Amino acid sequence: MEIPGLGPVTEDDCDGLVSAPIEVPVLGGCPLPFHVDGYQDDPAQEDFHAAVRAFLALDRTALDAAAPAVFDYYRHMGEIFGDELDDFPRIAGPGTVWDHVTFARHQVTVSRDGDGEPVYVSVEAECEWEEEHGLQVVFREGARVTKVGPYDGHLTNGTDTVYERF
Repeated sequence: MEIPGLGPVTEDDCDGLVSAPIEVPVLGGCPLPFHVDGYQDDPAQEDFHAAVRAFLALDRTALDAAAPAVFDYYRHMGEIFGDELDDFPRIAGPGTVWDHVTFARHQVTVSRDGDGEPVYVSVEAECEWEEEHGLQVVFREGARVTKVGPYDGHLTNGTDTVYERF
């Protein structure tokens, strides 16, 4: 099977589809496989194509726009753990927060949150300030960041806030 924008995909062990690694411009060209959930039975597969197309068209400015929310996540974790850990990173502000995030070694997930919902593109990353849960960045319809925070597998946080403290 082939998905526009992703090329040939194969079935994985969880009934999803996975592509070969594809360079992702918004992530600095980092090559990551795309895992696509729910595509085969979805009556509106074009929504997936559009989300992939939009996501692959993004450049670094999409992450730069989300940097203040990611920095809020960092500061929240600093309030919890910063005094306890000698190696907790010191990040001056949103402009340098992405220097402490690594997208390699993960995948891009493309899926819906439920029937009739938009298609979301979710990326898991490692971050220096939260080794256990890392960082999840979610792009609604592949076009804009709508959620950042610890990786929890959810595509929305139930609010209009990009980062919400839990």
